[in-house]
Amino acid sequence: MSDYLLDEGGLSPGKIYRLFSGSICPRPIAWVSTRDAEGNDNLAPFSFFNVVSVNPPVLGFSPLLDGDAKAKDTIRNLDEVAECVVHISGEGLVAEMNATSEGLGPLEDEFTHAGLEKAAMPGVSVPRVAGAPVAFGCRLREIIRFGDQPLAGNLVLAEVVSIHVDDAIWNGRHVDREGLRPIGRMAGNDYARTTDLFVVERPASGSAMSQKDGGR
Repeated sequence: MSDYLLDEGGLSPGKIYRLFSGSICPRPIAWVSTRDAEGNDNLAPFSFFNVVSVNPPVLGFSPLLDGDAKAKDTIRNLDEVAECVVHISGEGLVAEMNATSEGLGPLEDEFTHAGLEKAAMPGVSVPRVAGAPVAFGCRLREIIRFGDQPLAGNLVLAEVVSIHVDDAIWNGRHVDREGLRPIGRMAGNDYARTTDLFVVERPASGSAMSQKDGGR
């Protein structure tokens, strides 16, 4: 067993990243499209992602600065056009999603690079991936910037203003998991499927554990 006190330089940022990505998993993946002030589109996946509020509906994802402390195109675009579309791709588009993680130049279009068709997204000027089963059109609420050092995060809080969902996977109450085939990000090049589940019943309301926990 090992303990590390980080303010004493116990672990480098690179080692912390590997520990985070290897232990905090599987992580859902935000596939985010943005647009700059000149109308150039960008599309990139981020696995530091989750829901942060339902009312109002807000999603959060965090592009890190790269090893040279440079911001991703996604952050630069959001500074110019405060809108984005967050897609849930499912396994059916994993090859295309992976292709958009390539480090292209800011004027190169990842939609074109990955052979993806664009479609209009209600409420925002940024296009969505036409084939994605779920997409959330968002307006930027805030970017919380955690510094200017390599691997520093930029927490994007994006409020959902429109939703596109394939009727084949959503009946108005439940998402068809087998139809969506959601995937999660692991460490390195590894991904996880949600094909092996187990059930844990929540404590009954009023139990000692339920009262202490207060819900999840």
